[in-house]
Amino acid sequence: MEIRKLIIDDYEDMTKLWSKTRLPFRPKGRDSRKAMAAEMRANPDFFLGAFEGSQLIGLVVASCDLRKGWLNRLVVDPDNRRRGVAKNLITEAERVLRDRGIRIFCALIDECNTPSKELFKRCGYVEGRGEIYFSKRESDEV
Repeated sequence: MEIRKLIIDDYEDMTKLWSKTRLPFRPKGRDSRKAMAAEMRANPDFFLGAFEGSQLIGLVVASCDLRKGWLNRLVVDPDNRRRGVAKNLITEAERVLRDRGIRIFCALIDECNTPSKELFKRCGYVEGRGEIYFSKRESDEV
């Protein structure tokens, strides 16, 4: 397994993996090819893929607000789970964020996603207590 930066040429494989794993994405909005290309130009190190040969088997998208780093869109092909792929992607995303001076790492996980919660706990993350996430969207596609 090799972890490397994703480029816009990987976009189709990214969306196939999101679809295969049923990770919701917005191809007409924030997850469109155009939006992803702009984000990749602005922060090329934030898009990481795990590959077996030429096959994309996992990916994570990092982001930061200059205070906290966020691990987003973490997904691993079901045929390649339980091999350390997600843990390696988390470690590499943290390294990329650490290189930007970030020392707090966060992930938003659906409450019912027990496997992801357990993975992040094993990676040293602590589940927040008493915090409720609010968001405001200008449309369903953003």
